[in-house]
Amino acid sequence: MTAGLSDLYRGYIDCLNRQDWQQLGDFVDGGVIYNGRRIGLDGYREMLVGDFRAIPDLRFIVDFLVVDAPKVASRLVFDCTPVADLFGLPVNGRRVQFSENVFYAFSGRRIAQVWSVIDKAAIEAQLS
Repeated sequence: MTAGLSDLYRGYIDCLNRQDWQQLGDFVDGGVIYNGRRIGLDGYREMLVGDFRAIPDLRFIVDFLVVDAPKVASRLVFDCTPVADLFGLPVNGRRVQFSENVFYAFSGRRIAQVWSVIDKAAIEAQLS
């Protein structure tokens, strides 16, 4: 299951990078919980669409991936140019690099829970 879950997760990341919102439900459960709050598939999709609107050149890059089925841990890295504020920080068109440590719990072949921690301190350091 470990290799299968790794491939499934990489397919999910590819789906995000292609902004293939029609396929998102193949990877994310309809009742997905994000950082302790049930937002469902529609809320999850809205969040991602908003991310791409705020960061037109957004690309999810897997730095490393650990699979302990049914859980996945990943460090995602970003090198992007947000058009306005990012996580409450006045980035306003400056290129920034940061990471996200994110943990997933799968139910079957879909993501049921997500815990995400963004490295805001890295962004703040680039703005000073």
